[in-house]
Amino acid sequence: MRDPIFEPVAIHRLVLKNRIYMPAMHLGMATDFKVTDQLVDFYAQRAKGGAGAICVGYATVDDDSGNTSNIGAHRNDFIPGLSRLAQTIRAHGAAALVQLNHAGRYNHSFFLAGRPPVAPSAIASRLTKETPRALTVEEIQSIVARFAAAARRVCEAGFDGVEVLSGTGYLISEFLSPLTNQRTDAYGGSLANRMRFGLEVITAIRNAVGDDFPVIVRMNGNDFMPQGQSREELQAYARELTEQATVNALSINVGWHEARVPQITSAVPRGAFAYLARSIKTQVRVPVIYGHRVNDLDTARQLVADDMCDLVAMGRALIADPEMPAKGLAGNPQAIVHCVACAQGCFDRLFQLRHVECLCNPVAGHEKAARLEPVSRPRKVMVIGGGPAGMQAALAAAARGHAVTLYDQGDRLGGQLHLAAAPPGREEFASLSRDLAFQLDQRGVPVRLNCRVDENLLRQEQPDRVILATGARPIAPPIPGAQLPHVVQAWDVLLNKVPVGSEVVIIGGGAVGVETALYLADKGTLSGEALKFLLIQRAEPVQDLIELATRGTKRVTLIEMIDHLGEGIGKTTRWTLVQDLRRYHVRAMTATKALEITAGGVKIQAADGAIEELPADTVVLGVGSQPENRLAAVLEGLQIPHDVVGDAHRVGTALEAVHSGFQAGSGID
Repeated sequence: MRDPIFEPVAIHRLVLKNRIYMPAMHLGMATDFKVTDQLVDFYAQRAKGGAGAICVGYATVDDDSGNTSNIGAHRNDFIPGLSRLAQTIRAHGAAALVQLNHAGRYNHSFFLAGRPPVAPSAIASRLTKETPRALTVEEIQSIVARFAAAARRVCEAGFDGVEVLSGTGYLISEFLSPLTNQRTDAYGGSLANRMRFGLEVITAIRNAVGDDFPVIVRMNGNDFMPQGQSREELQAYARELTEQATVNALSINVGWHEARVPQITSAVPRGAFAYLARSIKTQVRVPVIYGHRVNDLDTARQLVADDMCDLVAMGRALIADPEMPAKGLAGNPQAIVHCVACAQGCFDRLFQLRHVECLCNPVAGHEKAARLEPVSRPRKVMVIGGGPAGMQAALAAAARGHAVTLYDQGDRLGGQLHLAAAPPGREEFASLSRDLAFQLDQRGVPVRLNCRVDENLLRQEQPDRVILATGARPIAPPIPGAQLPHVVQAWDVLLNKVPVGSEVVIIGGGAVGVETALYLADKGTLSGEALKFLLIQRAEPVQDLIELATRGTKRVTLIEMIDHLGEGIGKTTRWTLVQDLRRYHVRAMTATKALEITAGGVKIQAADGAIEELPADTVVLGVGSQPENRLAAVLEGLQIPHDVVGDAHRVGTALEAVHSGFQAGSGID
């Protein structure tokens, strides 16, 4: 039986070996718009891994359309670097494409030497907090010409096709939407006028590259913006793109960056927005690509088999495991390391103006520097702690040829990944634990669970090197009453180790406090399966079903000393979790201090100095954690060379833990 995801597919005259399409993603790896060795090495690995097509970018069409860490396509001197990138991707068996884009009002004056960004109309962006300058007709026509010139350079550089970004809130979609286009000339008003700029761009590109060169448009199926575009308008635009502008394929994504519907976080079900691709697929006669929250081959396969789309865009999935297609084709899907949609490395780092990395794959973005060469003299290595840092340390050390054994005092690997996986919509984190455990088994690394390492065991084993990855332990705050019997730690709640009453106060509104609040607020709500059944049967009014899906059996109050929630959560994820606190009816109190825990609740002091007592059956402590590295003193006393990694060294993110573990394991010579 043939596998639909590995069937060839044609985009115009370009035949792809399979249906896996790596979409363009900003990686922050270009320098002064130029292709770097880092970019080439990154995409070489994804091409070697078996993707059918790789689209790089986005690439800029002029100096105002992006920033210097974007790939440049707006000058002829960029062509040699583009050509090198195209040749590398094609040499490893994948088709190579470039996405062109103009950021419009999503650019920052910071990147434009103080100049304001440009847009159809001078309407402020909630994303950048800046107001753009409205383009003149002459400037619009000039940008159209620059899109065409950039596409010509892409063609000259030897790429197999060009993609244009016409969604996500960037310039072309700003012209399309009545929310951001309030012009009264030929480029504003009616849908036909608002489509004009996008259609002119594609038509100019077609004239520049000729009829044989594949042209793809990536567009929204729904922008999820209040007063934005309807799905019907976007479907009409899709028809015009294919019929009037002769586009050869459409790639469907969702939402603007400003939209308040989560699009990329783990709470979004796999393939949740594929219905939008399907609705456009029924309107056009060209291949349709779908990509949002597809991190496994089973989902991709089902989407193609069910005729939801013709190809599946898998971006972060191929950052996490560039060999995903090859593993699937070889009949070894269990070896795939799956993206967990944490956004810590692929989005949060971009907000910090740093290049993309990955929680699940510490080699991503460091393909050459992190290459693991065999050692000439293998060492006996003990890794103590089976969380993400310890597992990555063991894998890296074993890959270099060391004799590694992993020890953990618990009965399963994964450490705090299981805490992260407890709240609703965060279950993906547990898959990383399973994936890394499989990798350890494949590498033949012995794992000793339920084993507490002490001085006697260290003396007995006599390791050459130890990597201490014992994680963290929760803080017990000095609050009067913290030892009362109805006071529990957030970690024990998330691991379902303690009973929790119906009236709950959580002390601490950082990452663990927010996650615990959502975990408890979800108790007693309708499951997705039950909600679908009741909705289809029209058993209850829709508004009642929403209430039943978001109001559970526990009343949760979250208090935090500082003036905001979610400290320590990445920017990409934080807003979604804080939004969910409101939607799940969690009472959140910031700038509030816990003075005392009483037999009946928590005595608090608000920002205005007012003191009150919140009733509580259960009080949950979620005030943070501290490194658990007491074994380091024993190692020093025994004079055993060692590294302390992850939270055992310094409490941080899972991304930081994984990378510190990998560096320690790979650095043993």
